[in-house]
Amino acid sequence: MRLTHAVVATIVVMFFLEPVLAQRPPGIFRRKTLTDDWFGLGGRLAEKGVLLDMGLTQVWQANLRGGIGTHRRSGRYAGSYDLELELDTEKLFGVPGGGFFCLAEGSWSEGVDASPAGGVFGLNDDAAGDRSVDVSELWYEQGFGDGRLRFRLGKLDLTGGFECRGCPVAFDASAYANDETAQFLNSALVNNPTIPFPENGLGLAGYFQLRQRWYAAAGLADARADARETGFNTAFHGRSDFFGICETGVVPHFQSRKGRLPGAYRVGLWYDPRPKHHLDGQGIKRDDAGFYVSCDQMVFKENTGEQDSQGLGLFARYGSADAQVNEIESFWSVGAQFKGMIPARDDDVLGFGAAQGRLNRAAGFTAGGETAMELYYNCRVTPWMSLAPSVQYVFSPAGRRDAHDAVVIGARLQMSF
Repeated sequence: MRLTHAVVATIVVMFFLEPVLAQRPPGIFRRKTLTDDWFGLGGRLAEKGVLLDMGLTQVWQANLRGGIGTHRRSGRYAGSYDLELELDTEKLFGVPGGGFFCLAEGSWSEGVDASPAGGVFGLNDDAAGDRSVDVSELWYEQGFGDGRLRFRLGKLDLTGGFECRGCPVAFDASAYANDETAQFLNSALVNNPTIPFPENGLGLAGYFQLRQRWYAAAGLADARADARETGFNTAFHGRSDFFGICETGVVPHFQSRKGRLPGAYRVGLWYDPRPKHHLDGQGIKRDDAGFYVSCDQMVFKENTGEQDSQGLGLFARYGSADAQVNEIESFWSVGAQFKGMIPARDDDVLGFGAAQGRLNRAAGFTAGGETAMELYYNCRVTPWMSLAPSVQYVFSPAGRRDAHDAVVIGARLQMSF
């Protein structure tokens, strides 16, 4: 019963609290952001082509039992903040289709992942250690033909991707399992762990919408990048290794009585030139490669209206990598998200996901795989603040057969300034 108490309690409290919130006079609790869009300045800047956002994420987790250590009830606190700056070149300089993007991030603590909970998959994908501030993304994007052809150049996060018909695509994207600040915390339910994405570094990515529902994309990035540096030290000094990835997919919108049901179906290939030691110790392999598939589909729409997103959505992922040099040979994940399940709680989201990685015993694992399940309820307290309790259950943590299954509970607080 302990597994669902935190989630159920939040749902019940917000259900009874909603009538009280509805009677509150307009003010700080009704603002879109805590600072009311930078005290009104944000709206004027947006008209000039400048968008500035700031977010704060705080996560507390505790390993109730299991794992690979003894401090089973030790809680771990971690957090991060991010500053985003977008510049519209058409409004600022008269250059249509262009834009600059800059992301600065800071964080503290490795969270519960540094505790004895264990796990091949990370239990808190938002935890990044102690970092004061790093410019983790800085790139320019230029679009042509009403945005059907786009190029992005600079310091990139390849998992950031593009959009096709309002759906996230390219690369390994998902509408329901791709954002650790609002969706799942477990790393296996954020991105496919068989894809060896490099750290954010210098790169180039391109996107082309071939047909209304069909797109193709490709990316090339410094495989030896360090997200805390500019990227020039690794990309143009010494050996130059560039990670490559390409993806294609379709983005259909099925019809229902309440309107369109958006979905995206993707398949991709990746190439990693970095030399990797064979896990059995017999030599070194270069030119590693693998493939992946990813899909998400809204299957039930609660209300009419093109922009309404209340309803049920499903997602799935699969990936495969060379067993000679990769600890995770294959991977799958499935899950669901329901937005607005409770009456009068239209912006709340309930999500459940399960993921499993097949582990290579040559890497020292004694179990054939690790399986993680996560249940969360993201409660929108105010337009600028949400609280999300979660429960994770990990089978064979750290790939050890002798380790007891781990139970990790947590809560995430997200604020927009």
